[in-house]
Amino acid sequence: MSGKPVRPREQANRDIEAILDHYLDEASEKVALRFVDELQKTFGRISTNYSMGSLRYAHELDLPYLRFQPIARYPYLVFYIERDDHIEVWRVLHGSATYPWRCGR
Repeated sequence: MSGKPVRPREQANRDIEAILDHYLDEASEKVALRFVDELQKTFGRISTNYSMGSLRYAHELDLPYLRFQPIARYPYLVFYIERDDHIEVWRVLHGSATYPWRCGR
């Protein structure tokens, strides 16, 4: 089964860059590369099974279709919305962050 393309928004790309910078500065290139691998696996899962993510923050943020999916082995969550022809990734945030946050519609 082929899935919908996953398209990170600009803010999500900034989130990912900041996470990679953190791992490169505080851990190692190996840890950063494993993060990228796990992020890509998460994108693959939501591409084909987009309804699997939790709607837990959708109401609080007034984004009725906002879902999130954790990244395996890392403390980050991918926040996304299913569109007709793609999956739009809004943010990639640490699981301990205080929510709700502003998405910058």
